[in-house]
Amino acid sequence: MLVPDLFRLATRMFRTNRSRTILTILGIGVGIGTILFLVSLGYGLQRVILSQITTSDALLSLDVTISDLDGISLNKESVEKIGAIQQVEIISPLVSMSAQMKSNDVSSEVIANFVDSNFFRLDGTTLKDGDFYGENEKNKVIVSLASLQLFSIAEDEAIGKKINFSAYKETDKSGVRELVELGDDFEIVGIADDENSSFVYLPYSLVEIIGDVDFSKIKVKVDKEENLEIVRAFLIDENFLVSALSDIIEQANQIFNVAKIVLALFGVIALIVSAIGMFNTMTIALLERTQEIGIMKALGATSLDIWEMFLSESVIIGFTGGVSGILIGMLGGEIFNNIINMLAGAYGGDKIDLFYTPIWFITTVTIFSTVVGLATGFYPAKRAASISALVALRYK
Repeated sequence: MLVPDLFRLATRMFRTNRSRTILTILGIGVGIGTILFLVSLGYGLQRVILSQITTSDALLSLDVTISDLDGISLNKESVEKIGAIQQVEIISPLVSMSAQMKSNDVSSEVIANFVDSNFFRLDGTTLKDGDFYGENEKNKVIVSLASLQLFSIAEDEAIGKKINFSAYKETDKSGVRELVELGDDFEIVGIADDENSSFVYLPYSLVEIIGDVDFSKIKVKVDKEENLEIVRAFLIDENFLVSALSDIIEQANQIFNVAKIVLALFGVIALIVSAIGMFNTMTIALLERTQEIGIMKALGATSLDIWEMFLSESVIIGFTGGVSGILIGMLGGEIFNNIINMLAGAYGGDKIDLFYTPIWFITTVTIFSTVVGLATGFYPAKRAASISALVALRYK
């Protein structure tokens, strides 16, 4: 049988049994749509959460701190040693110490973090409002929400406000401190979204005023991802403590992968129910068309022609069910996302896209639904092909 004839016979079900065919396709579509909806939600949540905690530079960065071993410290010599590593691209140290923050006639102690502009990029830091200070800017400061609340500064009035700082420098290991003035008024340029910790970011160049101090942490960015482990191994051999944001991302990805599998299993259950319905439809079609099969065989159709016709019908139902399922799943996701964003907007939240569907997943789902159609139609097609013309013509 020629392919155009086979296609015309296989699609005849849309004219002769339109309602039953459409309902069968809709059943497959609901199953595929459920899988697509749930897995896309898993991918979307993964993207939303990971995009909030990291940047591409942060994924190539290592956090270097000191170990408890005697004689190990983070200082300028450590920076020179790390900077000599061929694969290291950027080094950004952090000096963290207590400081006195003054606004109007109120003063209180906060944690002052002295960092350069590279640090924010390597750390993946995000701001609730304002912007980061530049490389050559000195009298700028980024404050946390908790620091603003400590001084009763309204969030919408904070940007541009001038405040003063003095740093507490430890003079010896006994904990004796001296107060070091950091200079003129500092302008608030950014607000960090943290309501629990009172801290500020100040330009690293101010460390020169404080004097010789050890670093609390060093951010190290490597040139390529494959060099991350090489540099990490070198630093560990030098008795530094090393951690990477990529470790956390990898653990988070593993959790999300498990969640996506669980969500997909719920969708597979719906698809199995739909496949049973499709098998039932093909079996009923076989019984209804038994005499038609007998007539076709009497007119010269072979068993292979009958087998191909029934199998083509089931494949077409599976394919169209998959396509309709993709449309149902994406439409459902869009409606659900709009509802969530409307609720978020009503309560002052930001709009987000909760769904993400990779192209490869759409392709896989389409192929999968077609294979399901092929599998469910295989037995009815085989049974139809094996019926003799005489038995089929006598069937009532």
